[in-house]
Amino acid sequence: MASTAAAWTTYFGPLALSRAFAPVLAKNGGGAIVNLLSVLSGVTVTTAGTYSASKAADWALTNWLRTGLRDQGTQVLGVHVGPVDTDMTSQLTLPKVKPADVARQVLSALEAGRHEVIADELTRQVKAGLSDEVGIYLNFDPAPPAAASR
Repeated sequence: MASTAAAWTTYFGPLALSRAFAPVLAKNGGGAIVNLLSVLSGVTVTTAGTYSASKAADWALTNWLRTGLRDQGTQVLGVHVGPVDTDMTSQLTLPKVKPADVARQVLSALEAGRHEVIADELTRQVKAGLSDEVGIYLNFDPAPPAAASR
């Protein structure tokens, strides 16, 4: 299971950074805060329960910051992404998005004044599944289904 300390970091880290930098951004006429969320902010897997819970809280934090900092001219962008092709995910067999692709999407979203980036196909599927009658969060399996007719 993910450690509780890591879960605290994923929520309280962005909160502390935002509290520290929001006054500086306000003093300079606004700016942007980009919060890197996770596909696991919308679903939970057995091995990452506390991490998923903290990322869900981080998503709520991002939405709160967005409304709270709007009047000072600070844009808050939430970036939802599945596995990114880094050393940390090298052992995962799931499809991964390239870091440069995520960075391009973030810059494009900031320029367009958007509030959210859904950076990869897995995360798009999860986001779409959140509105299903039987939500994807109840039956999420990140492993691609085995081909039944091989």
